[in-house]
Amino acid sequence: MKRILLSLALWGLMSLGGAALAQEPAKPAEPAAVPAATATPAATPTAEPAAAPTPMPNKGDVSWMLVSTALVLMMSVPALALFYGGMVRSKNMLSVLMQVFAVFSLISVLWCVYGYSLAFTEGNSFFGGFDRLFLNGTFDSAKGEFAMAATFSKNTPIPELVFVAFQATFAAITCCLILGAFAERAKFSAVLIFMVLWFTFSYAPIAHMVWFWPGPDAYTAANVVDAQNAKAGLLWQWGALDFAGGTVVHINAGIAGLVGAYVIGRRVGFGKEAMSPHNLPMTMIGASLLWTGWFGFNAGSALEAGNSAALAFMNTYLATACAVLSWMFGEWLFKGKPSMLGAASGAVAGLVAITPAAGNVGIPGAFVIGIVAGLVCLWGVNGLKKILGADDSLDVFGVHAVGGILGALLTGVFNSPNLGGPSFPASWVTGAMTTAADYSILSQVIIQAKAVGVTVIWTAVVAFIAFKIADLMVGLRVPEEEEREGLDTTSHGEAAYHM
Repeated sequence: MKRILLSLALWGLMSLGGAALAQEPAKPAEPAAVPAATATPAATPTAEPAAAPTPMPNKGDVSWMLVSTALVLMMSVPALALFYGGMVRSKNMLSVLMQVFAVFSLISVLWCVYGYSLAFTEGNSFFGGFDRLFLNGTFDSAKGEFAMAATFSKNTPIPELVFVAFQATFAAITCCLILGAFAERAKFSAVLIFMVLWFTFSYAPIAHMVWFWPGPDAYTAANVVDAQNAKAGLLWQWGALDFAGGTVVHINAGIAGLVGAYVIGRRVGFGKEAMSPHNLPMTMIGASLLWTGWFGFNAGSALEAGNSAALAFMNTYLATACAVLSWMFGEWLFKGKPSMLGAASGAVAGLVAITPAAGNVGIPGAFVIGIVAGLVCLWGVNGLKKILGADDSLDVFGVHAVGGILGALLTGVFNSPNLGGPSFPASWVTGAMTTAADYSILSQVIIQAKAVGVTVIWTAVVAFIAFKIADLMVGLRVPEEEEREGLDTTSHGEAAYHM
């Protein structure tokens, strides 16, 4: 019994000691009261307020932008490559795939070397600066810190590298679009030289003029608005609306393609020999992948996973379907039969036309833009093409330039709240939107037309000079015998098919 009592006593003492030891870490908290006392003067009215916490990226926004970037990459390789490849003759199939693949890679590298800096850093109204050469400053390895890029909402950043990657896919696919205008006859070396020049002196400055601005967080008070606006690109200062690239991508590429078709000349046998698409199922697959990827292109341009992205997503979906039907029925009416090539072309026409309008118009605008785009671009690749007389091999001008111009102008119409549009900010300081009473359709359409005019003239001049430089350096065209044999074997030593 004594042993039991002694054991209980020892256990009790150990428990009390353990409880005391467990409470010991609380003691160091007492000296902390000393610094707190000495810090009392910081609470006086003369002290500076505590700095606001640095805004952190929303993981949903970042995830959406990463997915959108991958979708736009898919639009070029494989979507655009298959869409174009199916429309050329079988002897030139691989040459088209190779050109798209190589140009996409080339422009992606140049974008990271200097293109992004020229397009999206502060400089003047036409060009950015050189602060981001080789993406300098986007990541500080010593501190482990990533630079942030603004979105369209205050205190809502995303990592700048995400924005860099997203915009890289835009630059690359824009250059790839041009390839369709002079497919089946251009030298591969000349294509690469032209792309370097055109990307540097046309794509980068147009992107800067249309899309560069200080971001919403820079507009802290009414007295800084003018100074901040002066830092933006020229067309942004004018108030031109281009949600995802009507001017920057489609008009820019379409006009350059038309210039190329004129400068390089017609294909051997054009108008005399059959030059039918060799694989329309491949073209249909490419068009379908383009439609899918375009959701990243347009809805991703909202830069956030929010209401604007939802609107752009639905408008892209709807306008494209409307354009497929309007092109199909238009072709059925005027040519007697609806074609698969026409339906695929209608889809691309709708996608092109809704691009500048995607987040800038409401659902009524998407209906109208899609229906009109199908019919107007059908005329563009038939009637207008005959008037121009150029051998635009894959109708880059008729679809992208014509559709882009149409979409840019109709954006000014259907952005109006009176027609179901979301309008545009009247003040980046307060976030207030232009009201239906204050919105002028005529004024906005004039601004849109001026932006289209600047883009057309700029890219036409740059493209002409770039083609001439490439011609002087290596010559633009392959010899006639190589063109007749096909570029797959003569330029790349390969064949798409072995029969």
